[in-house]
Amino acid sequence: MTYETLSVAVDRLGVATLTLRRPAQHNALSGPMIRELTAAAGKLGEDKAVRLVVLTGEGESFCAGGDLNWMKAQIAATRGERITEARHLALMLKALRDLPKPLIARVNGPAYGGGVGLISVCDAAIAVEGARFGLTETRLGLIPATISPYVAARIGPAAFLRFSTSARLFDTGTAQGIGLLSGVVAPEALDAAVEAEIVPYFSASPEAVAASKALAHALAPPIDGRLIEMTLTRLADTWETPEAAEGIAAFLEKRKAKWVIDAKG
Repeated sequence: MTYETLSVAVDRLGVATLTLRRPAQHNALSGPMIRELTAAAGKLGEDKAVRLVVLTGEGESFCAGGDLNWMKAQIAATRGERITEARHLALMLKALRDLPKPLIARVNGPAYGGGVGLISVCDAAIAVEGARFGLTETRLGLIPATISPYVAARIGPAAFLRFSTSARLFDTGTAQGIGLLSGVVAPEALDAAVEAEIVPYFSASPEAVAASKALAHALAPPIDGRLIEMTLTRLADTWETPEAAEGIAAFLEKRKAKWVIDAKG
């Protein structure tokens, strides 16, 4: 299968590298990329030659979150259209989370919003020192609704509450401390660290790995259709508020939103 926003390469050991390829846009999630990630997850899940998958980004960033043009399109969209687009993102994340094979994030740079969501659906994540992270939606008057089931499951309710409400950025040390990352290494050591994370899986039965992943998910609160629809409704409700209109306008106009206070002043 040919992709426009991704590349997929499988080596002789069955390691598939799934690379986000919009480096000029910091690998921001566009509509086409979301659809291609969903398709790629399905293909890789079915391919018996694939033992595990490494998810990474091309260029300086892992994933900057939502694409600017996607954001602009949502401004003019109807409530139903916004819910449909958000559902595509939710189902893409679920498809990656439910991949019946190990999914390892090779975090080559910063990740924000949906990028944090992508890391959260991976079984492990190794990041480069200096990378930054954030759930920055509230700066726009929005909420991280679609990614919330996956991020909260990964970092816990307390950490999700703190970072989703404040929109503060955090470093790799904090990300590892709250469980978002499994390891942090220097840029030149990233590939070796990812390989070290991968090697133990070659001794494990592929079918037992798939069953173990399914078991782990069954032990956690379910991320099912009902929960997904609830998050989509809450996101749609937030899009319709005056603060969302102001926050998005401020972002596009490259100015501070009206609620921003200079704490140093």
